[in-house]
Amino acid sequence: MSEEKVIPFIEHLVELRKRLVVIVIAVVIGMGVAWNFSNDLLHFIEKPLTGATYLTEIKKTVYAKVKERAPALYAHFNLDKDVNSPIKQHVLNYSAPLEPFFMQCKISMLAGFVLVLPIVFYQIWLFIAPGLTRRERRMVVPFVTAATITFCVGALFFLIIIWPVIINFSLSYEAEGLQSWFNISAYVNFCLRLILVFGLIFELPVLTLLLARFGIVNYQLLAPKRKYALLASAIVAAFHADLITMFVIMIPMYLMYEISIWVALIFGKKKAVIEAEPLAS
Repeated sequence: MSEEKVIPFIEHLVELRKRLVVIVIAVVIGMGVAWNFSNDLLHFIEKPLTGATYLTEIKKTVYAKVKERAPALYAHFNLDKDVNSPIKQHVLNYSAPLEPFFMQCKISMLAGFVLVLPIVFYQIWLFIAPGLTRRERRMVVPFVTAATITFCVGALFFLIIIWPVIINFSLSYEAEGLQSWFNISAYVNFCLRLILVFGLIFELPVLTLLLARFGIVNYQLLAPKRKYALLASAIVAAFHADLITMFVIMIPMYLMYEISIWVALIFGKKKAVIEAEPLAS
């Protein structure tokens, strides 16, 4: 048996620095590419402020069904006024010099990070690869591919489904004497932070798949911990001030844990069954 090579702690730090330098360079290059369409990305996250979201279309469809099947109820609640009310346009505001420029930098940085996600995950894999067996190292392509896709799915899920809900809920508080005034820094920072949160939440099944294939976790370990996962999801979500944001973070996080349980069951490392040979008489 060959003696396992022990890498000194200082060499781990040198390796970590090397991987971080590559990641930073890749993100800077990605940021330069993303800068060309950063304004389009800003317009996209501003879209819920126009009121033209999937929620308004759903509301119109539901109200049309109510008018068709229960006209008395439709007239009683004066839903026609709600449907035909003009959509108020909202715009972002800034109050400091160069504030929009710095927000454009932040959007470009996150977009550049997403563009180079395969490089980021590959560098992470290279850092942990020395501790893996030759067979385990073959999972590099599935890991990088799955991790990149799930992060992008999480980010798109938030932007398309959750973000309009948050903004529409916020705008619903407008009334006489109470009007919204969205600052571009607060608006963009809030959105970008949640994009990262949802991207990382959707990484949980991939991480579980990796750990399950290595035999570190399994279904029997994860299934009984559901109540702790729910508590942990609530604690992480509690760092966000408003109740709606708490729930839109807590629910997907716990659902990802449930998916991770089934991932561990289906793709986890199977224990070898060793049968004792019958003794010769």
